[in-house]
Amino acid sequence: MKTHPHPFLPVCRADLKARGWDQCDIVIVSGDAYVDHPAFGPPLIARFLEGRGFKVGLISQPDWHSAEPFKELGKPRLFFGVAAGNMDSMLNRLTAQKKNRSEDQYSPGGRTGCRPDRATIVYAQRCREAYPGVPVVLGGIEASLRRIAHFDYWSDKLRKSILLDAKADLLVFGMGERPIWEIADRLHRGEKVSQLHDIRGTAFLMNNEETKRHEADPAQQVSDRKTVVLPSFEAVAADPAAFARMTGAFQRETNPGNARPLVQRHGDRGVYFNPPAFPLGSGEGDTSQGLTNVAMDELYDLPFNRAVHPMYGDDGVPAFEIVKHSVVLMRGCFGGCTFCSITEHEGRVIQNRSAQSVLREIRAMRRMGDFRGTVTDLGGPTANMYQLKCKSEAIEAKCRKLSCVYPGVCENLGTDHGPLIELMREVKKEEGVKHVFIASGVRYDLAELSPAYVKELASFHTGGQLSVAPEHVSPRVLEKMKKPGIAAYERFQEMFACESKAAGKEQYDIPYFISGHPGSTLEDMIELALWLKQSGRRPRQVQDFIPTPMSVAACMYFTGIDPLKMEPVFVAKGLKEKRLQKALILYWNPEHWDDVREALQLAGREDLIGRGPSCLVPAQTGAERDRLSKRLPLPRGGEGRGGG
Repeated sequence: MKTHPHPFLPVCRADLKARGWDQCDIVIVSGDAYVDHPAFGPPLIARFLEGRGFKVGLISQPDWHSAEPFKELGKPRLFFGVAAGNMDSMLNRLTAQKKNRSEDQYSPGGRTGCRPDRATIVYAQRCREAYPGVPVVLGGIEASLRRIAHFDYWSDKLRKSILLDAKADLLVFGMGERPIWEIADRLHRGEKVSQLHDIRGTAFLMNNEETKRHEADPAQQVSDRKTVVLPSFEAVAADPAAFARMTGAFQRETNPGNARPLVQRHGDRGVYFNPPAFPLGSGEGDTSQGLTNVAMDELYDLPFNRAVHPMYGDDGVPAFEIVKHSVVLMRGCFGGCTFCSITEHEGRVIQNRSAQSVLREIRAMRRMGDFRGTVTDLGGPTANMYQLKCKSEAIEAKCRKLSCVYPGVCENLGTDHGPLIELMREVKKEEGVKHVFIASGVRYDLAELSPAYVKELASFHTGGQLSVAPEHVSPRVLEKMKKPGIAAYERFQEMFACESKAAGKEQYDIPYFISGHPGSTLEDMIELALWLKQSGRRPRQVQDFIPTPMSVAACMYFTGIDPLKMEPVFVAKGLKEKRLQKALILYWNPEHWDDVREALQLAGREDLIGRGPSCLVPAQTGAERDRLSKRLPLPRGGEGRGGG
């Protein structure tokens, strides 16, 4: 039987007995399988609280059909912490075409059906049933991105703040170490949960009278800041323009340095949002402004086994297999891409680990029995934002820009890749390390500013393929995405190719593209398809746009309005039109030829159907028509290569 260096967190009464505990202080309920690794949010929070001296238990993927499984660890002394897991539960189950996914990467053996839809709500309700009166605190990405009135793609309607449906006491949004520790500490000291209404990075429900006070006097001072009153749920449900205004107002209050509290009415209740928590430092804790002292390094020094819990037997957890030999350098992203929710959850300020912390994790990884010398990724949300920050703390604290790199790289942004290059080299020199690859997406508009970084990347850290995400080529679509023009990608591509050749390596950048994004028409997708053909590319990594809750692009999708400019934007809403847009990127694949032909006909571009050098697909043959009439599958080889 495999042994582990540290006791796993308690998952059952027998574990409590083995530790000599009568009761947990805190019970974390998670929609993911229990993987004791810092890449998994609920175990990270649980280990963090354990490191602060609390008795913490973890209930993973409980059967939600009754309250009994939620009693597995007994009544927690302080509170239940509830999270759906590392992904929104609806996104985890359904594709952009609203079809069931074949695998749940966060469940044992990849099995599906291990968590309910809207898991945060269901789990919170079961915790209430199990032990009425015990505070329930929501956290994780599902709660974070559904904290205000939001568009839910899977039901195709607006939903209220998740706080109301879950009937929880508090919601922790963003990366929750600071607020969750303050919650635990103050409850431990005897405060009631109803008194914890001044903690940064949290939201809570107010009664009608409290809400009225804010609505009557929105300029009142709260902690020396004015409160922003958002349009009510009823207003945004009735008027798309109100929803767009709400989104724009929310987005401009996300910088911890200047964000003001927010209030939004839902019927006879209100939801109050404190300003975001301050970002974590690296190796040195931040005790300024009376904040809890937390550092990024500390999180990764916690006693993780870096293993799947033994209760699953030989069933692996697919997501763990992907990350177990990778290392996260930082969190956050200042890119501000409208389709991405990383910024809304992790923040715009990059939070870095020290080089020594990273090297300690490499050494811990080296002690894992299956490590063979290959670090599969050294990155984070973006591969090359490590140690990048505003040149002036004073400017950063006042800035309300939503991106540091759009429409161009900000003159106040430090773009020195030197610390990252040095860290990559240090990791490569570690004993037992043979290869260090970069699998996270590279921000090419930043990379092209550092030829030394591109050289290091191409020479030593690319395993044949490098992930980059130009997303589109159309300027009007890229503007709605808040992504740089395709010329920046082409410049980086040339730099990378030259450095790869100089290093004597045959390797390629693999571009990612999005279809169906707000602003993108069939004509825009045809422009992309023609660019792909002319550049000789046949991408297999295509994302059919999914409007994730609270993102700017989700607002565009729902309202047809760009909330940052309050101007109309085209939206491909029907599943069929979304399918046709995706097919155009895959024009070279015979399985998509019929959809490509239909898209070209709808766009009036029949000139691109045929066998000429400029054509995207061949005309339909009699054999194809016969196959379609008999509903037979099209052979993968097709009857010609089309224009590709």
